[in-house]
Amino acid sequence: MLRWFEELSDRGIFTTDGELVVRTWNPWLEAQTGLPSSVAIGASLFELYPAIKDRGLDRYYANALAGEVSLLSERFHRFLIPIPRSVQSIGLSEMAQSARIAPLTVGQSVVGTITVIEDVTERVVSERELRNQIAASERARNVAEEASRLKDEFLATMSHEIRTPLNAVLGWTRILRTQPRLKTRDHALEVIERNAASQLRLVEDLLDMARVISGKLRLELKTIPLEDVVRAAIDVVTPSAAAKNITISSSFDDRKPAINGDFDRIQQAVWNLMSNSVKFTEPGGRVDVQIARSGDMAELTVRDTGQGIPREFLPYLFDRFRQADASASRRHGGLGLGLALVRHIVELHGGTVSASSSGTNRGSAFVVRLPIASATMIVPAPATEPVTLKGIRILIVDDNEDGREMLKIALRDYGAIVDVAPGADEAMDILEGPLTPDVLISDIGMPDADGYDFIRRVRTARSATTRLLPAIAVTAYADPEDRIRATVAGYQAHLAKPVDAALVAASIASLVHAPRRTPKPTRKGSAR
Repeated sequence: MLRWFEELSDRGIFTTDGELVVRTWNPWLEAQTGLPSSVAIGASLFELYPAIKDRGLDRYYANALAGEVSLLSERFHRFLIPIPRSVQSIGLSEMAQSARIAPLTVGQSVVGTITVIEDVTERVVSERELRNQIAASERARNVAEEASRLKDEFLATMSHEIRTPLNAVLGWTRILRTQPRLKTRDHALEVIERNAASQLRLVEDLLDMARVISGKLRLELKTIPLEDVVRAAIDVVTPSAAAKNITISSSFDDRKPAINGDFDRIQQAVWNLMSNSVKFTEPGGRVDVQIARSGDMAELTVRDTGQGIPREFLPYLFDRFRQADASASRRHGGLGLGLALVRHIVELHGGTVSASSSGTNRGSAFVVRLPIASATMIVPAPATEPVTLKGIRILIVDDNEDGREMLKIALRDYGAIVDVAPGADEAMDILEGPLTPDVLISDIGMPDADGYDFIRRVRTARSATTRLLPAIAVTAYADPEDRIRATVAGYQAHLAKPVDAALVAASIASLVHAPRRTPKPTRKGSAR
């Protein structure tokens, strides 16, 4: 019966005699250890596996010969059974096993030992997965609790920030109504105006954050000198800084770096940074604003001598609704949205923002990095004056028939002569023909040859007229990185779909009347 059980078992079974010499070694052990029974049988167990003694497991065999049964739930016999690849692939360092070491008896006499080894890897893996799931659930619960806490803090803060200026507005309004000849009337009106403006900023921040979350914050991009934006922001912040006797100094790069951006949104970001510095700087302090150029990036630094940023809060500084001090006893107001909006606005422009501080009461510094506008890139705002394209020949290249027909009809309404092509090969046939267009409009995502490959062919054409042809990329690839890549490839303008016909017409007019420069062709792999 024992022999039959050993041979058919899905577990490892071996027996020894009273001298711990192996007497049986079943097929499961042969398969798992690679040790044939012809070698194992007749060998001393401790000589066969010295690690049994090394790990102190020989005592269990002594107990078995004394008539005791031992159950080991540890990773037993890792020295006995090598690590299968299937076990390694799931991240275990060894096969998980349990073992039972018991006396082998005949009648009432103990004649040896029997060891049964069971592979419990699947159970261990299941337990590990269960623990991981429990840990993931715990993390999710903690995140949810933190989000709930932040929501409650935000609602409490918002209530405070709205009610506080309302209290001043309503209070002074009632005083003016009951005391029409109040001597401090001008002061009362000033307080009402200041607090009403404070409420307006709160509402605008909330609306802007809602637009950011829903992806509806739109930018009106054009080439703007960064210095002009910063000067405008300084003008807005100066009165509040003067009220606290805070000095604002500025230093601007003589090269006057320009960016492709939305003037109002960049000004909003700079204003938020400077207002933050003024808010957290004690009277008599200082705020320094600097613009420098670093490679192809413009760097704006706002540095203050204020109360600084706790080191533990720095990683959360730009998170929305986060504030280092959200308690009722905090000294400074606000909803905790200003810096979050700064981050979103800067990132929408393809830039980055970072903060640093040496600690409490040691000031802070914010650095905004924005891509410098290409000298050949033209991104006009929608024209306020009517645009005419009369007599201008335009070639539209787009594999989407509906899209190119729509644009053809729209530009014909402006007086343009429009040719269309479904792909790069057909477009090159037109460009090499007798009627060379004045402006090229091309999609980027096209089969066979995309818009980048196509414009490289244009910029390396034999005809100088074709090589100098002004080109606009009209594409659904609308990220700042895509705009840069289009410029590097050889386009002079980049417009994101869905396009405004007025904006396309304004772009065409700008390119036609702009001085033509010889574009530098790029290698196929150079446009990232």
